[in-house]
Amino acid sequence: MILRLQNINTYYGPSHILFDVSLEVGAGEVAVLLGRNGVGKTTTLRSIIGLTPPRTGKVEFKGEDVTHFPPYRLARSGLAFVPEDRRIFPEITVEDNLLVSQRACGTKKVDWTLEEIYRNFPFMEEKRNILGMSLSGGQQQMLAIARALISNPDLLLLDEPTEGLAPLIVKEIGALITRIKGKGISILLSEQNAQFALALAERGYILEKGRVRAQASGEELRQNRELQRKYLGVEKTS
Repeated sequence: MILRLQNINTYYGPSHILFDVSLEVGAGEVAVLLGRNGVGKTTTLRSIIGLTPPRTGKVEFKGEDVTHFPPYRLARSGLAFVPEDRRIFPEITVEDNLLVSQRACGTKKVDWTLEEIYRNFPFMEEKRNILGMSLSGGQQQMLAIARALISNPDLLLLDEPTEGLAPLIVKEIGALITRIKGKGISILLSEQNAQFALALAERGYILEKGRVRAQASGEELRQNRELQRKYLGVEKTS
């Protein structure tokens, strides 16, 4: 397993948010965190990347206990995070957004060079000299993912990558995730869009009120409509 969480409990101040959350992500697979808004999906990702470290429990990455590693050290170890609000740099160019991340990582791996990014995101080469704020919402999401990839991660954390995007862009994001997985990068995807996420997943976890209520293979979760209805708000189809 490239990632393993063991009974993590995370707090915001006195508020207990995650309760004994355990999950695993295998090498080269897509795992998904599902659940309604506010159930703890983002907090789980923040606990992994060190932005909101768990108070108890253990986070293992590539077999090493990284529970208390700061975010910069995790990034240099091969962990990349794309937050829900993207957080691109709006007042610098598309290319500078990419180069900043490339330099900050300091990795020896060069699988995702600037040229490779442009091959996978052709519009970015065309818009390389325009400011990040000039991109559409979908293009900004693509830039946020590309900026994570150029750090050459082993594991990519994606928080609600389809939020607020048009169906055509959602389809493009799904195709992109498939291509990334095809290059050997593991992915942990947090999503409210269950249909989108389960179409990509080998492994899935359903959160409710900060607890893992169900875990199964992606195929099992795709087939279990009752579980989807109970925890994800997916209505039965006749």
